[in-house]
Amino acid sequence: MHRRPTYRHPVFSMRFFDPSSLMFLATALQYVSAVGVTPSLPLPLAEASEKASNFVSKLNTSEKVGLVTGASGSPLLPCVGTIAAIERLGFDGLCFSDGPAGVARSDGVSVFASGITVAATWDRRLMYERGLALGQEFRAKGSHVHLGPTAGPMGRHAQGGRNWEGFGPDPYLAGVAMNESVSGIQAAGVQAASKHYICNEQETQRVPSTRKDGTVIEAISANIDDRTLHELYVWPFANAVHAGTASVMCGYNRVNGSYSCANSEILRNILKNELAFPGYVVSDWGATHSTEDTANAGLDMEMPGNQTVSGVYYFGDSLIKAIDEGRVSADRLDDMAKRVMVPYFRLGQDVDFPTPDPASGASFLTYTYGHGSPWSSLYPEVPARDVRGNHAQGIRELGAAGTVLLKNVNGALPLTNETSFAVFGNDAPDPTLGSVYLVYGDDAVGNKMGTLDIGGGSGTVRHTNLVSPLEALREKINFIGGRVQWLFDNDEIADGRFRSIYPVPQVCLLFLKAFATEGIDRADIDFQWNATMAVESTAALCPNTIVVTHGPGVALMPWADNENVTAILAAHYPGEETGNSIADVLWGIIEPSGRLPYTVPKAASDYGPSLVELPGTITDPNAWQADFVEGQMIDYRHFDANVGLEPLYEFGFGLSYTNFDMGQTLNVELIGGPLKPVADHSKGIAPGGLIDLWSTVAVVTVNVTNSGHRAGFAVPQLYMSLPQDTTPAGTPPKVLRGFEKVLLEASEMREL
Repeated sequence: MHRRPTYRHPVFSMRFFDPSSLMFLATALQYVSAVGVTPSLPLPLAEASEKASNFVSKLNTSEKVGLVTGASGSPLLPCVGTIAAIERLGFDGLCFSDGPAGVARSDGVSVFASGITVAATWDRRLMYERGLALGQEFRAKGSHVHLGPTAGPMGRHAQGGRNWEGFGPDPYLAGVAMNESVSGIQAAGVQAASKHYICNEQETQRVPSTRKDGTVIEAISANIDDRTLHELYVWPFANAVHAGTASVMCGYNRVNGSYSCANSEILRNILKNELAFPGYVVSDWGATHSTEDTANAGLDMEMPGNQTVSGVYYFGDSLIKAIDEGRVSADRLDDMAKRVMVPYFRLGQDVDFPTPDPASGASFLTYTYGHGSPWSSLYPEVPARDVRGNHAQGIRELGAAGTVLLKNVNGALPLTNETSFAVFGNDAPDPTLGSVYLVYGDDAVGNKMGTLDIGGGSGTVRHTNLVSPLEALREKINFIGGRVQWLFDNDEIADGRFRSIYPVPQVCLLFLKAFATEGIDRADIDFQWNATMAVESTAALCPNTIVVTHGPGVALMPWADNENVTAILAAHYPGEETGNSIADVLWGIIEPSGRLPYTVPKAASDYGPSLVELPGTITDPNAWQADFVEGQMIDYRHFDANVGLEPLYEFGFGLSYTNFDMGQTLNVELIGGPLKPVADHSKGIAPGGLIDLWSTVAVVTVNVTNSGHRAGFAVPQLYMSLPQDTTPAGTPPKVLRGFEKVLLEASEMREL
């Protein structure tokens, strides 16, 4: 049993980073993109709003509708979505590109760590720097809008196919990550489209389906109470709005019976009124189902518009007709168009913005249809604009920082004088299918042979470079004069004969993986390809078996207590430098400073609510209902609320190569005296919601000492419990409300 430190004080400190012009200037001055363009300083919101109003006032109705409807043309353009140019006013249009971990459908780009890996770092600096590097690459590729970061799904279900894209199930940690990511992306002059709003927690029936008899079965509805919606799922989006996100993307699912992109409660009342969101709401691709109802509910832009393969879209000419007939007001159209233009002017995208890289279209067509296909002739094969710069270094650092050391018996790690190694498992070598795994949805099972550093779907990224664990380990072991043997076939390993292995090595490094993708939820939460038997067989051979896992988040480890499994490292999806990152941790070049951003259960049934899965024979169009009856009790909150339910490894847990002592006394300083209800002294609202909620009301400090013999990162975490006698039902026993990550030298003590 592993427990996180718990602090029972009904106070908290909200240390939110509010990006300022000075911070933007510092980062902007460091950035010169691959096409030699430096973004200008952001305009104040009021000035950008005035420029947008002036621009919109010069447009006719057709041009305004063009600003809010995906542009006409081939669906295979270099951008996954476009807004058409208005040449007479010098507007070159907008280019939208996936995804949250790199510029999808492109060559010459970096594959960054996934969101869940970023959350596992618990490191604000790395969160921001990753966002900045992402923004730099998107800008250099000519993409005005980065479709990310992701705070939905949060991870209500362990099996969620897209959990890896987001920052985990805790709203405070996810909120900090959203804040830093948005700030970094937009510091490069690129718009962030924070997604998927909201309660988009499963892929199964995320969109409507049609029976053979023509009956339309509606997408799943997340049925949720107002308090849970605000205190759990809206929270990280409030952070994104507070950080200045240009856009928010509404999801495919329904919320309380209404489609997310046509739900006036979540779009107009909560997002635009309560959170004072000044940007635009863009639909997920194909997530609109009506015209006036959707526009009047608060959707500002439909994607992909008339680029859709099906030919069905609801803005464009249909919106013009709705305006002419008075079903959508002219003022509402002006508001939609203005919201689209405000971030364009605010981020200086009207000045010297790079054009889209045509090679992105060519590379996408090639890996989709192959060389020589009729489709591939749409774009000539030209060298890609290489925008990677020195980002591999940061990817390597973050991949190591997001690796969580879960078990380390008798100092098995870091490796020191060992010279005889074996590398086992189908996650160790290069992928046999090459640079990108394109298939997703119902046909996706993952790449059977080859390391897994990123998930699938629209969030996947084509590798221009990839350092596999095998490559990095061979280089390291050869450098120290050691020997390495290998066996990658998990079925052969599970068989247990190891006929090619002799002699038995000093260290057996076993690499396991679990694939997850957009379009389909995981069948289970096990590691795949006979992984459990591979561990048991390897441990029977080798008394010093070190297991390294790559996966989308929560995964079962029934072998964790095997005495011959001396160490376990959860490396998540760390991006293209995966091999170098894990080698740095194994040999202690970099401290394993990651902490779990989720809970690992002992059994799948322990984790919480199950996916809604109904038979394909249903005839009720509204049968797909997900009732969020658990309220806020997901992940660690669920375990805390169910006394006696013990996890294998708990949220916030992670070992180090050194030891830390925490002082017994917490120092609590209330800022401005005793706490009072916000309603008693409200300062009004600004982007992010009530201004008062973004004020620090208390600062909690504690002394932390590195009591070991080497430097290491301490990650103290502050959890808040409210008095049980005055707390309404449904309140979690304790919730995260603060953390810091700091490097301490041996014997160093610091107040944090």
